[in-house]
Amino acid sequence: MKKIIFIGFILLFSISCNTKKQDLKSNNNIQLIDLIERVEPPNWWVGMKTNDLQILVYGNSINDLIPKISNSNIELTSFNKVQNENYLFLNISISENAKPDEVEIDFYKNNVLVDRYIFSLLEREKNASNVEGFDSSDVMYLITPDRFANGDSKNDDIKSMYERPNREYNRGLHGGDIQGIINHLDYIKDLGFTTVWLNPVLENNMKKSSYHGYSTTDYYKVDPRFGTNELFRELSINAKEKGIKLVMDMIPNHCGSEHWFFKDPPMDNWFNNQSGFKQTSHRRETVQDIYASEIDKREHADGWFVETMPDLNQKNQKMSKYLIQNTLWWIEYARLSGIRVDTYPYSDKDFMSDWTLAVMDEYPNFNIVGEEWSDNPIVISYWQKDKINHDGYVSYLPTLMDFPLQISFTEALLDDFSWGNGFIKPYKTLASDFLYPNPNNLLIFPDNHDMTRFFTQVNNDIDLFKMGIVYYSTMRGIPQFYYGTEILMNSDENPGDHGLIRTEFPGGWPDHSKNAFTGDGLSYKERQTQLFFKEILNWRKDNKVIHNGKLIQFAPKGGIYSFFRILNNKMVWVIFNRNNSPETLETSRFDELIENYEIAFDVINKKKVSISEKIIINAKSALILEIE
Repeated sequence: MKKIIFIGFILLFSISCNTKKQDLKSNNNIQLIDLIERVEPPNWWVGMKTNDLQILVYGNSINDLIPKISNSNIELTSFNKVQNENYLFLNISISENAKPDEVEIDFYKNNVLVDRYIFSLLEREKNASNVEGFDSSDVMYLITPDRFANGDSKNDDIKSMYERPNREYNRGLHGGDIQGIINHLDYIKDLGFTTVWLNPVLENNMKKSSYHGYSTTDYYKVDPRFGTNELFRELSINAKEKGIKLVMDMIPNHCGSEHWFFKDPPMDNWFNNQSGFKQTSHRRETVQDIYASEIDKREHADGWFVETMPDLNQKNQKMSKYLIQNTLWWIEYARLSGIRVDTYPYSDKDFMSDWTLAVMDEYPNFNIVGEEWSDNPIVISYWQKDKINHDGYVSYLPTLMDFPLQISFTEALLDDFSWGNGFIKPYKTLASDFLYPNPNNLLIFPDNHDMTRFFTQVNNDIDLFKMGIVYYSTMRGIPQFYYGTEILMNSDENPGDHGLIRTEFPGGWPDHSKNAFTGDGLSYKERQTQLFFKEILNWRKDNKVIHNGKLIQFAPKGGIYSFFRILNNKMVWVIFNRNNSPETLETSRFDELIENYEIAFDVINKKKVSISEKIIINAKSALILEIE
């Protein structure tokens, strides 16, 4: 077993195992046997609200061991044996007055000390519980780590991992990593982004398609092909110093079939359908449906997402506590500012209520965004915090991904102007915002890692594309853009191919012919779009009217749609012309808001314009007008 040394509150991890031993050879020549292979969580912090912990202990035939703790900071309240003799579950209580310490957990067999684990109680970072989550003042940059930048080629091929790198295969490992992201934080900052969301970075030791990260095989270890726990934490610290928040992608619904506790589960109900693969029905409607049958509910919630993603049974209280503690551990360790939750409605909904409550209770200013891929605002709103639901369900999830708006706005850009088409679609979607307790806390986006690239969605039409960027940058909510959108990355060759959607970012590898980080080799159109992004997002960064202003929209007419954002005595007027020709907009229709104003500042074209009588809007374009 490798020793691990703690310096202050910085926790260093052994790659080969997560146990720590104290050498007792000098103490009466006691010899320890390496029985304990894993202890999870591996440590905790003093001063947290969550002080009653469940410690999972794993090793070969350890259920006949007797654990003991003799320390005033921690009390061992009980321990449990389970069906599998390779597990013990310890229940400990950390004193409210506990001090940082190295607590010895001793394991005895037949009254003989046979093993010891040093459980570190660490000092919390100052104001750790007040960590600031992401909100509508932020713009989020979504990165697939394997495809953004290769900052350390030495970790491309890890012999202990199943899958070998293969850049020729779009679903293979390409070598992007955490160091690559650290190297380009200034690029992200300069573009105007204030938050980075990474697709999962935890160990994903699957035999194929492991690049995407959604099949976790170790909940306490960063995938070594991305880096280390320490490097992930360094990314968070470095990003925060540059004014960038870090959001971690988590998957409480399932793990990967190569996870060590799927291969050797502690009990026969650790997973749903543990005896064999049974796929989910994907009938997410059963969660809210007042007519849903019990079998339909089970087939959705208890089924596996795919054959290599076994479904975690969060109704098992030990599993539930394991997942909650793991989440709190990563927030505290990595100083996260947020979490994005994959496949949110596939998990047990009562567990998700407990999970979000536990996180938000420990970190009141934190934020969590959940994925519910539905075009129906009624379905989405069910999950948002403070929603009064028909069935009494109480959710504590602050933020949802606004798929209804993404779908309706993209359709609006592509539609003809027949009745019911065009901008009337997002107009109607926004008219349903009364369903949400907090519509300004929705994540809005043109695409993401699971969707056809936005430039491809709009058929490579740069004008429609720019209209979309303006819309998402000024609409209520929290904008999110996928890496490469700023340089018109597309998925034209095969729009729905996830491997192609998540293609390498130009300049992230030495052999690339163009470099988006420096601008070398980019086309004129790509460079202009990158500049357009930079100007819009940096304008937005300090614009409180866009962050928190009231939204007033006007019904679309003749291919023109507009809305206002209003805060105190300041207004931003955003206008869209979907027509193929310039249009003249009579401003008298908007007198309820602008009657007393004659001049506005055109943010995009950087000039003053008259709004007293009419405005000319170019074909397929958007205007952002500041009025005060």
